[in-house]
Amino acid sequence: MSTDTPTTHRVVILGAGYAGLSTAINLAARTKRRADVQITLVNAEERFVERLRLHMTATGQQLADLNIPELLTGTGIEFVRGWVTALDADAQTVRIDDKRTLRYDTLVYGLGSVADTSTVPGVDDYAYTLDSARDATTFAQRLNRLDRGTVVVGGSGLTGVEAAAEIAEQHPHLEVVLLGRHEPGATMGPKGQAYVYDTLDRLGVRVRSGAEVTKVLANFVELAGGESVSADAVLWTSGVRVSPVADLAGLTVDDTGRIVTDSTLRSTSHRTIYAIGDAAAIQQSYGVIHGTCQSGMPTGVHAAISIARELKGKQPKPFRFGYYHMPVSLGRKDAVIQFTKADDTPRRLVLTGRKAVWYKETVSSAPWPTFGRMKKYPRSASVWPRGGRANRLQVGAQ
Repeated sequence: MSTDTPTTHRVVILGAGYAGLSTAINLAARTKRRADVQITLVNAEERFVERLRLHMTATGQQLADLNIPELLTGTGIEFVRGWVTALDADAQTVRIDDKRTLRYDTLVYGLGSVADTSTVPGVDDYAYTLDSARDATTFAQRLNRLDRGTVVVGGSGLTGVEAAAEIAEQHPHLEVVLLGRHEPGATMGPKGQAYVYDTLDRLGVRVRSGAEVTKVLANFVELAGGESVSADAVLWTSGVRVSPVADLAGLTVDDTGRIVTDSTLRSTSHRTIYAIGDAAAIQQSYGVIHGTCQSGMPTGVHAAISIARELKGKQPKPFRFGYYHMPVSLGRKDAVIQFTKADDTPRRLVLTGRKAVWYKETVSSAPWPTFGRMKKYPRSASVWPRGGRANRLQVGAQ
């Protein structure tokens, strides 16, 4: 571990996802000429997880091996590999699983979210998730062992839709059943939703909307009303939950455990802590932001800008964000892009087919080029002060 001078300002960033890496790299570039600032990035793994592409990993497709320490070369950022086990917000310390203790002057909390496997009995025991590359790979290995059978995808949100389409395309010999309370593409406009339905039907996915899973067992899932659906493998994509670390530390959190922030992304209860990405309950004029990469990277950049301002004795500015689109892949050969208003409600404009595939692959490409630009040109990401709809960088971040 590096040593501090008495005047060192220690910034510790928890989580190296899209949001956390955006904070670390942008802040390092903004403070590179300051010897009194030490930035430490904590993450459980050295490999960056492309969560937007885990449905590809889950069907056995290989993604690029993106190494976080290699990305940080030349930035001066200290990388610490480990699980965060505790936060003492009063003492301003973080405990890592190997019993190390990190002290901070400013903390950026970006531990993100995982699939909520606690609400339905049996999910923890019998279902797979897309929480990590390891989880997705384990599911892919299960699919490869099936010569025939039924795969149930629990959850009809956009993650479930992408996963069901990918499985059906890559494993046409398996029957794929998409179960969920809501219709697939329910947040889209009529044209986008119809395209999702038609494509799932073309791929052979059997859609069961209005279905509530009440229990997952070894070979089937039970639905409300007593019906059961046979399942040789279950992939769970319904709902998310966040780490309990913030709540246990006494920070003010919402009813889902996300840190409640002020307009600048600082914790309302602890002013030395910024919350970003899925870990933050960020209020905008249209409501609380829901966790996506589209919003995650902008929160990370804004936190970097705010900390840099504080280090100069200035006040951070309010964060303003608007959504731009819902890009949804439907296998490798099809996609739908629903463009949205700032509040994430659908516009009339929809892209489908090859144009949508190109768009989705462009905006969902590995963020390494974006992070690389941040290392050299941190101000190229400073495009949020005026608020309004999402901008070109936010599109690239998605």
